[in-house]
Amino acid sequence: VQLQASGGGLVQTGGSLRLSCAASGNIFSINIMGWYRQAPGTQRELVATMSRSGGRMVANSVKGRFSISRDNAKNTVYLQMNSLKSEDTAVYFCSAGRDWDISDYWGQGTLVTVSS
Repeated sequence: VQLQASGGGLVQTGGSLRLSCAASGNIFSINIMGWYRQAPGTQRELVATMSRSGGRMVANSVKGRFSISRDNAKNTVYLQMNSLKSEDTAVYFCSAGRDWDISDYWGQGTLVTVSS
């Protein structure tokens, strides 16, 4: 399975960005897709994940500002990020796995920088 993420960049505080991650290859085992992030000097943390059937897990720190969606036909997951804050600055990694909290595959990471 290969994961290709896109959509990161530089945005001002309060702005919006949309991340995309497309999966390819032997994707039949993949149920959960989503996003994690890692800021400098911190551990990687869950942002939001979503199952094929539409279930979601969203970190409290982004609830109400970020939303995750998925197009199963395109094997693509999206992260709409609104009202961005400086503390959202991180490298965002796309993840895919068989079940919740199991990341079998990782994308290359895309940098999101929120400037004040």
